Amino acid sequence: MSIAIRRALLAVLALLGLYTGGWAYFAPKHWYENFPGFGFSWLPQLGPYNMHLAKDDGAMFLALGVLSLFAIRYAHNTLVVLITASVWLVFNVLHFIFHMQHLHVYNTTDKILNVVLLSLLVVFNAALFVPVRQHSSEL
Repeated sequence: MSIAIRRALLAVLALLGLYTGGWAYFAPKHWYENFPGFGFSWLPQLGPYNMHLAKDDGAMFLALGVLSLFAIRYAHNTLVVLITASVWLVFNVLHFIFHMQHLHVYNTTDKILNVVLLSLLVVFNAALFVPVRQHSSEL
C-alpha cells in the first residue's frame, strides 16, 4: 500500500465520522429521522428517538473523525495509523454484526445497501493494516 492510498482510506473514515457526527450531534432529531440521507431513513425502524443517545453517537463519530484527521496528517507513522484503524475496526465490525442481525426491519433496497456499505467500511478499514511498501530508493 502507498501513503496516498493510506491517506485516502483515512479520509473516507474521517468524512464519515465528521458527516455523521456533526449531523447527529448538532441536529439529533433530524439525523434520527433522515439518516443516512439521500432519501433514505434507517434509524426509526430500530427503536424510538432518544436525544441523549443520538448526541452521544454524534460525539463518538466526531471523535473518530478527529482521530482520522490526525492519522491523515501522520500517515507515515505506522503506530498512529494502526491505532486509528484498530479503533475504527472495533466499531465497524460490531456495527456490521448488529445490522446483519437486524436486517429484517428494512425493505429489500435498504437491506442490500446496509450489507454492501457496512461491508465496504470493514474492508476499507481492514486495508489500513496492509503495510506501506518501501520504494526502491528508500531501501
